[in-house]
Amino acid sequence: MPSPNEIKKGTIIKQNNELWVVVDFQRVSPGKGSSFVRTKLKNIQSGKAQDVVYKSAETLEFEDVTFKSMQYLFHDDSIATFMDAVSYEQVEVPMSTIGDDAKYFKEGLDVKVAMHGETPVTVELPRKITYKVTSAPPAVKGDTTSGNVTKEVELDNGMKANAPIFIKEGDNIVINPETGEYVERAN
Repeated sequence: MPSPNEIKKGTIIKQNNELWVVVDFQRVSPGKGSSFVRTKLKNIQSGKAQDVVYKSAETLEFEDVTFKSMQYLFHDDSIATFMDAVSYEQVEVPMSTIGDDAKYFKEGLDVKVAMHGETPVTVELPRKITYKVTSAPPAVKGDTTSGNVTKEVELDNGMKANAPIFIKEGDNIVINPETGEYVERAN
């Protein structure tokens, strides 16, 4: 039986004959006592959310999910649409399921959609995403001496991120969606 230490985003847990998807999790190892995993779960059928804490010694029942490589097309207030590049099948995922990760979407972004049967349960972003800088304030002489070595830039999907002062409008940069931080300049 799987343990709570194997939990990751998108894991499907069967609990009380209901299926729950892990929306967010945090592993905690206190100085005293045993470690535990704090999770935010969402019921697949009802959409109800709840916070659950699992001790690392507990056993859980995971459900199988398959990951499909898909391409992000567009979204509105309630639904994001993805397309399978092989079969051209389109899948709609509720924005409430995606949560804060939606801010990293840009047209044509390749993602993995976790499917439980025919039901999409979550979207997994790539570890690094490349964006074009559409707006960047100029670097001011003396910025580095004051310790201010980053500036806020606007990216081609409308998102704002902190980047080093040498980044200028038109540059391509890589962002880590797990942290929202600048990784490197891209070609």
